[in-house]
Amino acid sequence: MKTDLPESQSDSDRIDDLNLNCSDSKVYTNRNSNNKNSATYLTLGLATLAAIVAGSYAFKNDSTGVAQQSRSPIATPTTSTPVGKLTNSTDPNFIAAVVQSVGSAVVRIDSTRTATNTAPAIFQDPLFRQFFGSEIPTPPTKQIERGIGSGFIINPNGEILTNAHVVQGVDTVTVTLKNGRSFKGSVMGSDPVSDIAVVKIQANNLPTVALGDSNQLKPGDLAIAIGNPLGLDNTVTSGIISATGRGNIGAANERVNFIQTDAAINPGNSGGPLLNSQGQAIGINTAIIQDAQGIGFAIPMNQAKSIAQQLIAKGSVKHPYLGIQMVTLTPDIQQSLNNDPNSGITVDANQGVLVAKVLPNSPADRAGLRTGDVIQKINGQLVPSASDLQQIVEENQVGSSLELELNRHGQPLNLFVKTAAMPNLGQ
Repeated sequence: MKTDLPESQSDSDRIDDLNLNCSDSKVYTNRNSNNKNSATYLTLGLATLAAIVAGSYAFKNDSTGVAQQSRSPIATPTTSTPVGKLTNSTDPNFIAAVVQSVGSAVVRIDSTRTATNTAPAIFQDPLFRQFFGSEIPTPPTKQIERGIGSGFIINPNGEILTNAHVVQGVDTVTVTLKNGRSFKGSVMGSDPVSDIAVVKIQANNLPTVALGDSNQLKPGDLAIAIGNPLGLDNTVTSGIISATGRGNIGAANERVNFIQTDAAINPGNSGGPLLNSQGQAIGINTAIIQDAQGIGFAIPMNQAKSIAQQLIAKGSVKHPYLGIQMVTLTPDIQQSLNNDPNSGITVDANQGVLVAKVLPNSPADRAGLRTGDVIQKINGQLVPSASDLQQIVEENQVGSSLELELNRHGQPLNLFVKTAAMPNLGQ
């Protein structure tokens, strides 16, 4: 059955929470080595969405050697101890008090990785070789790419929370504290689905950032960001919480409902904390929209904390999934599909999440879901959009049984799906 859908919808082509149009979940921001403050932004490859830069991370080329980074043993989760305790105050200089309290627990993360550059394709062109000769040397060259990001200490024994794209795929990690001390870091675990990673350094009695409750955030709450934008260490910016629960921003980690803030976030801020007026981390600065002013995004701390605990304990995270390609059903999509004789789909429902494709041998396939089904509730909870479905599935454990209330050809139908661990799918 053909499952092509209109190209105009913003959240089509998802396998549960994976956007199939995104060719690479890692986003890097290039920094010109001759100008510390110049940056070139690369998009995520989503042609129909705003270009997202992972608020982050700058790579430049270098010719020095690289040593392979070793992995340290994984520790068990422990409770974070804050640097200092702040009380709610009307002090107009509260930002300085927050920075003084937690600033020493925010770190700079430098990384390196080896990249192999092959000769341009034109050198292999027969006409080119006929003209210039076949003895043109075209050996591949290796270059060292250097990255800069941010992070913050969550445990006095050296566990550091950051973004996965800051450390994923790198050969070495170096962590620098505010006082200038540097440590070799090892990646305890990295989860590209949520863009969360934990780095460990061999140190004790370190200052830490207390973790706040992101579920309590409201638009208009004060927000403070600390990080290393464009390599400018320990930069502080402030603003407000502009919105919560932001999905569909075009980032690869689509199972996250982001915090939106107008606190200035720039390349190099990725992995740094977004703080409330109490000096508690309520988010991890992660993404910005290219060419936009005052629109930055952070991963909510409650979700980041849950992922971090699994990474510390096990080194990896298992995400539940159903195995469907889906799109939020709108009247326009319904009309388009019903009026297209080649769509192969007739939709009688006018709201819910349309199943565009069922992956073979997936949980959805085993449960009997079909292309054209419209999922309207999961465990009695309404799912008006694909983002809502993603969040509900993510909130459950792998192996959980979910009751799906469907509309199939105008008839109600209930199915039970047992979730499985999400496969890699090239991430």
